[in-house]
Amino acid sequence: MTGKPIRQALILAITLFLPTALVAQKQEPQLKLETGQQIFEATCIGCHGSGGKGLPESTLGFEHPPTYPDFSDCVGSAREKNYDWRSVLHEGGPARGFSEIMPSFAEALTLEQIERVMQYLREQCTDKAWPRGEMNFPRPLVTEKAFPEDEYLLTTAVNAKAPHDVTLSLFSERRFGARNQLEFVVPVSFINRDRTNWIGGIGDFVLGYKRVLFSSIETGSIFSLQGEVSLPTGNRLRGLGSGVTTFEPFAAFGQMLPGRSFVQIQSGAELPADTDKAQRAAFFRTAVGKTFAANRGFGRIWTPMVEVLVDREFESGARTNWDLVPQMQVSLSRRQHVFFNFGVRTPANNRTGRDTQLMFYVLWDWFDGGLREGW
Repeated sequence: MTGKPIRQALILAITLFLPTALVAQKQEPQLKLETGQQIFEATCIGCHGSGGKGLPESTLGFEHPPTYPDFSDCVGSAREKNYDWRSVLHEGGPARGFSEIMPSFAEALTLEQIERVMQYLREQCTDKAWPRGEMNFPRPLVTEKAFPEDEYLLTTAVNAKAPHDVTLSLFSERRFGARNQLEFVVPVSFINRDRTNWIGGIGDFVLGYKRVLFSSIETGSIFSLQGEVSLPTGNRLRGLGSGVTTFEPFAAFGQMLPGRSFVQIQSGAELPADTDKAQRAAFFRTAVGKTFAANRGFGRIWTPMVEVLVDREFESGARTNWDLVPQMQVSLSRRQHVFFNFGVRTPANNRTGRDTQLMFYVLWDWFDGGLREGW
């Protein structure tokens, strides 16, 4: 045999016999694996190399996948959650949509040993400027996150009552460096003015920049500042834009709570360049949620959340609007890099001219793989 058959045979041997061999080692009384480094070097170093930096194919003897990790590279390792690493170690690569050559260590290592391995791997990223993935909380429908992302997002809002106006927004978010993110948003609206004829078109483009000022895995906190500018690219006369350049500075905060719960807060202002066309306003948004995982904590995740949205224009006599948005986010792919979220935005007061909206999004974290991968 040569070429592909040899590689397939090697993969099969690793998948079938490595966990069994490790179980046998684990049962040997003289073999003591106490530290994360000892466990890693006894179970993982053969494929992942010293310090988790990986091994060349010439040393491995088989072709490794293009997503083969280097745990010392903070660009990839810092953004991942312990939950994700724990699931891959316990369930194996195929269970999470990764490489078939990554075996399950459920029978070879205890949960405590898996935890020690993860802590050792965490130490390989030595640049503490990178916020840890544990602060990458699930994204609410409206409230902006503090964590910088590499993702595409398509949001949709539909009026529950006639006229059933529809607004879609395509977000492109790109992270650069340890703490920065650029954002570009293209909104598209379809308006049913007389309930018979529809008009549609592009709204006001949005450009944004985010900077993480503080993050701490010890306190489970992250704080960011972001500035956005909305450009008057939509047709104001047709109701597709504001007709004025608007600046939106805001702060975003996220806090980890016990039991995979969290709270996220966003507060800022909308500052149009021409107040004759649009009023200045302030807003406050907060989201509280909790994540649940199937398959004994290793499988698909669900996150129920509720948002409270508050906004008020600066003009004298303006009223404060309150909205509630209960919602549910669920992971679609096994790799958990594609998510769906659905909720209902309901005005809690001042309901005249403010309709209930059905809202949902599809999110793709493209850094973790292609849209068709990991299913």
